[in-house]
Amino acid sequence: MTRETGQGAGRRAGDRGRYGRLSRERVLATALQVVDREGLGALSMRRLGAELGVEAMALYRYAAGKEALLDGLVEALYLELEDTLAAEPRDAGTPPANASRPFPAWRTELHHVARQTYLVALRHPHAVPLLATRMLAVPLARRSPAVLRDHERVLTLLQQAGLDDASAARTHRAYTAWLLGYVFVELRAMVDAPDEPDPAFRLGLHLMPAQELPRLRAATAHLAEREGPEGLAAGLDALLDGRVPDGGDPPANGGAGNGPPR
Repeated sequence: MTRETGQGAGRRAGDRGRYGRLSRERVLATALQVVDREGLGALSMRRLGAELGVEAMALYRYAAGKEALLDGLVEALYLELEDTLAAEPRDAGTPPANASRPFPAWRTELHHVARQTYLVALRHPHAVPLLATRMLAVPLARRSPAVLRDHERVLTLLQQAGLDDASAARTHRAYTAWLLGYVFVELRAMVDAPDEPDPAFRLGLHLMPAQELPRLRAATAHLAEREGPEGLAAGLDALLDGRVPDGGDPPANGGAGNGPPR
């Protein structure tokens, strides 16, 4: 995360830690570093203050409490996504690597956004649960501007496909469900004993009753493999093909039977 969020107003000259003057940007970036290294359970205002070299009370002007700090971590993830998209713009004429046919610019860009979101999540796996828990706790209008801009970005691309507001909203829901669900499945804990060289013991197959769970035991090694961006793209294509045929022209009923697209 490399930008100011505009929410650090009112800083005092004494707001200095071991890394210099504090800011909301620095506080959130450091919180994300702590979570990356030690997990969400290690994060507290006291722990973060120790990392920054200040008293915990000095942080409350940048995050009103633990809940606000967690929301800030979600903000940090989406700001990193924005920075990544700005630093690595995709050529509108270049289709995804697994594309079997030419795609219009809106669809190519949607693939790019999904892929970069996936890669940001893989860089910060300990923070990924917040993409579910904080979205469940925080109403739409109270989410950070970075999160809202991501919603706007995706909806704009779907409307460029010709979908009307209602159809774009439904497709946005399906896109979000697929993207976040895919990320969660890719990052789910599968390894029971990391130091075990034998794959069966590494995955803990000996802990599963062979007679009761034969199919699960047989599939576990495959379930533990990540499909990567290619699997994400394939699922996104299947989703879009069912809603915007031929990759560009929307169905005559706007995708969901609510009249022609606008």
